[in-house]
Amino acid sequence: MTYCKYRDKEPELYGWRWVYLYSALLWAACSMLAKEHAITVLAVCAVYDVLIHHKVSLRDLLGIPFEKRFQGLREGLLHLIGAVVMLVGFRLHLMGSKPPDFAPADNPAADNDSIVIRTLTFLYLPAFNFWLLLCPKWLSFDWSMEAIPVFTSPSDPRNVFTACFYGMVIYVLVYILRNLNRRARNESAFNNSPMCPCLGILQNHKLALANNCSNHNGKYSRKHPAHLLNNNYSQPTTYAPYANGHRITTSNGHCHPVTYNNGTTQSSSMCTSDSSDSSCGVSWTPFRSHLELVILSLALLVLPFIPATNLFFYVGFVVAERVLYVPSMGFCLLVALGADQIYKRQESGYKRKALIAVIIFMILVLSIRTVRRNYDWMSEENLYRSGIQINPPKAYGNLANILSAQGKKQEAEWAYKKALSYRSNMADVHYNLGILLQEMGRYEEALQSYKLAIQFRPRLAMAHLNLGLVLGILGRKEEAAEVYRHCAQLDSTGLKDPKTHESTKISALFNLGRLFADEGKYQDAIEVYQEAVQKMPDHYQPQSLYNMMGEAFFKLTQYVEAEFWYKEALRVKPDHIPAHLTYAKLLSKWNRQVEAEQWFLRAKTLAPNDSSVYQHYGQFLSESDRHTEAAEIYVRAADLAPDEYEIIFNAANTLRQAGRNAEAEKYYHMAVKLRPNEVTSHMNLGAMLHVNGKLLEAESSYLEALRLKPDDPITQNNLQKLRNLLVQKGIRSSSNQKRR
Repeated sequence: MTYCKYRDKEPELYGWRWVYLYSALLWAACSMLAKEHAITVLAVCAVYDVLIHHKVSLRDLLGIPFEKRFQGLREGLLHLIGAVVMLVGFRLHLMGSKPPDFAPADNPAADNDSIVIRTLTFLYLPAFNFWLLLCPKWLSFDWSMEAIPVFTSPSDPRNVFTACFYGMVIYVLVYILRNLNRRARNESAFNNSPMCPCLGILQNHKLALANNCSNHNGKYSRKHPAHLLNNNYSQPTTYAPYANGHRITTSNGHCHPVTYNNGTTQSSSMCTSDSSDSSCGVSWTPFRSHLELVILSLALLVLPFIPATNLFFYVGFVVAERVLYVPSMGFCLLVALGADQIYKRQESGYKRKALIAVIIFMILVLSIRTVRRNYDWMSEENLYRSGIQINPPKAYGNLANILSAQGKKQEAEWAYKKALSYRSNMADVHYNLGILLQEMGRYEEALQSYKLAIQFRPRLAMAHLNLGLVLGILGRKEEAAEVYRHCAQLDSTGLKDPKTHESTKISALFNLGRLFADEGKYQDAIEVYQEAVQKMPDHYQPQSLYNMMGEAFFKLTQYVEAEFWYKEALRVKPDHIPAHLTYAKLLSKWNRQVEAEQWFLRAKTLAPNDSSVYQHYGQFLSESDRHTEAAEIYVRAADLAPDEYEIIFNAANTLRQAGRNAEAEKYYHMAVKLRPNEVTSHMNLGAMLHVNGKLLEAESSYLEALRLKPDDPITQNNLQKLRNLLVQKGIRSSSNQKRR
């Protein structure tokens, strides 16, 4: 509005119009980055400029590109059109110059082969969205799948509602067109009225001059009977003649003779005022009629919704409440305008009070609904539970994800299966259920879930990747290798998230290489890693891949190549802890002890609470015969990871080597509790108890070790030594010893 004002009404501030114009375009671009349909605000600006500010009639629309009087309007429209073209082009460039590929479940009607079914369904959706504005009783975070069933035939009863909706739309359009034509006729008659054109009173589609238009000392004055005012000019205001096609409101009611360009003087009117808005002393207001408010309201209501109608391209949703944010502003304006008109037409004070009571009641009811809906949005769990009645498969599937993240595994499994009971072909739900079952150690069931996910979505790369991981865990290495290789060859054309898909393919090669490395096939692993390096996209984070490449070369004792890849991993991610540790181990093996310790210390500085850092550093110190320091480091690792068997067991060994036998005994006990069926734990605990003089307890540990592994010669030898010691100390007689 401000741009239009400075362009057409404020010649002394004419240059400032560019500031407001480009500010509007900039904010429109920013809003489009938040949500694509926000670009339609530029269309609203165009409607305002053409139909409200310039009041262009329908018959004059074709003259906008050519007639001189529309020069200012053309300036604004050209900038708006240019901005739309640039922003849409930028958006298409970001999308890869192709429309996104949506799953059939996102918009079932778009995937239907019948043009009749598609047409009936798409015609119904705007009517349904309008009903959500009228009565927002049913709301959901997602309306995909069968939340709104696809029309199956023209006899569907919902077609009646559709017909009523479009009948109302046609009525409103006819109303606007008639009033636009009436406004054009009235303005034409007003501009051509002789002698006293201060104000025309519009009645019965004609220009009726005011009753009293008398000349008093060269000035004209006019009284305006209120009963002559029509809907479009509902305020008893005095107007001056049209200037450049615009009706101007005077701040006083005086009219003066006018001198025209040809030098003649007629008893016409020129406004005089104390206002400083223009040379004519006008009071500039953006809206002067009921019709203009209706036009702007409908522009806000309709134009931002058009991209969601599937009119120009298919969208990836059936109904999305977010696309109603901007249309709701136009809807609220229409409601307020309608309530105002009804109120003014009521002559009875009782009826006016009743209308106010109804409005207050509706505001109260909708406010309570808003508060209730805000509660649903307080957490994701509440939101998904609220959507169960509208879209049960989607709601249960998302609810299961939340429950799984909260550690409620059993409830999450129930929710996943509940979602699949409504819609069994949801690949994402099968995939997420597979992850849950994999975390619960139920690998065979997880395997079936991943296979079903792949069956319903053959290019779901993450399902292939996890299927290979589970097959590897189950020892089915050849099958796992085949799955990894197939995953790496999946096509990403037209997928909604191609970046994640491409990254997953590289992860499949990474895991295939690691599978070969675990089997000791380091050369095969290197070849797979090199293939992954060649194929990885720019957005892939390669530090783990480089680190595993270095590890494979390290195992082949090719230290120079290993060092190169370790450094590459540290170059792309300087804080990558695994690369610090593996590079330090390489330097230690290469007899570069000082450098190795420096990398261990760097890792400790970067990750002071990472137990693996202390574990590897402690191992380095232990191998360097620095047992006292190693013991301190291992104790710290054990404090950070009290449930990690390897760390606890190594801490016990290091403490024993450092001569801290009592503490070593404590950690051996912890190791036995963590893995009660581990022979080594019982054997070492027995040896430690033996050394600490707890001979009977040591005997029990040795016997438990022999129970688990009866033919272990070391345990048998230690037990024999212990029993001899028991006899020597008189704790047990030799006869009892023989019976044992």
